[in-house]
Amino acid sequence: MAKNILGGLHRIFKKEGKMSPTVAAAAAAAAMDAAAVAKQAEQLRQEGNFCFKKDRFGAAIDAYTEAIALCPNVGIYWTNRALCHRRRNDWKRVEEDCKRAIQIDHHSVKAHYMLGLALLQREEYAEGVKELEKALDFGRGANPKGYMVEEIWLELAKAKYLEWEHESTNRSWELQSLKETCEEALKEKNLLDSSNANGYFDGDTKSNTEQLEALSRVFYKAAEDDIPTEVPDYLCCKITLDIFRDPVIAPSGFTYERAVILNHLEKVGKFDPITREPLFKSQLVPNLAIKEAVGAFLDQHGWAYRMD
Repeated sequence: MAKNILGGLHRIFKKEGKMSPTVAAAAAAAAMDAAAVAKQAEQLRQEGNFCFKKDRFGAAIDAYTEAIALCPNVGIYWTNRALCHRRRNDWKRVEEDCKRAIQIDHHSVKAHYMLGLALLQREEYAEGVKELEKALDFGRGANPKGYMVEEIWLELAKAKYLEWEHESTNRSWELQSLKETCEEALKEKNLLDSSNANGYFDGDTKSNTEQLEALSRVFYKAAEDDIPTEVPDYLCCKITLDIFRDPVIAPSGFTYERAVILNHLEKVGKFDPITREPLFKSQLVPNLAIKEAVGAFLDQHGWAYRMD
């Protein structure tokens, strides 16, 4: 609001080549009015925050709505109101407010996160996962140890697992149906071959049992990726033993989960937990090769997203 007013006054000043006392007074008044409006909007935000903490979501929504009316280009007002809608399970309004917040601030972690959750509620898994991934990337850049990063990862992992579970069930039914069809066709073929043999046995032809066993092995191999096993050790953090999310490599050559090693350096000591050699935050480098390998493994084995 203030920028629009002052922008107009600036254009007048450029046109006239000087600023008259009247224009100068108007500019000062506009700046004071804009500051007063912004201050009032901020007070309303604080009031909304207080109501939210007291679980008075309706009152909080009213306060944030008034703040938005005064300063519609402040993204946090929209995400705060979206959070209230989320608590009331009003996912349609969550989606609307988050989309508006993203228009204002494309890097808003909370907006992308809650938009992702809203899309998942509509079973828009692919789009919801995309938004959660954006939130995770922006969150890691802003604060890799923040609670939001952990929360977003858990929601993303849950969404990915549900997506895999849904697709895996469909694949399982399709494979089973195809297997049964192939088995019936094989039995009919063997029966036809037997009747055409006029009582003679063809030694070059596999027995019916052997053929069915071979068919079973083929279908087992086709379903192998959907059978949970163990995650390879090289894709797991040496400290948590969990699959990597954001791996970083130390000068020692060992790779750790970023948030975990940062927490170690802050609370335990500035040394490598395995080699005990001195280690500082600035020495940690993203391990892009492992990160890519983890991504490829998870794409092929969605069951590994399950967080127990």
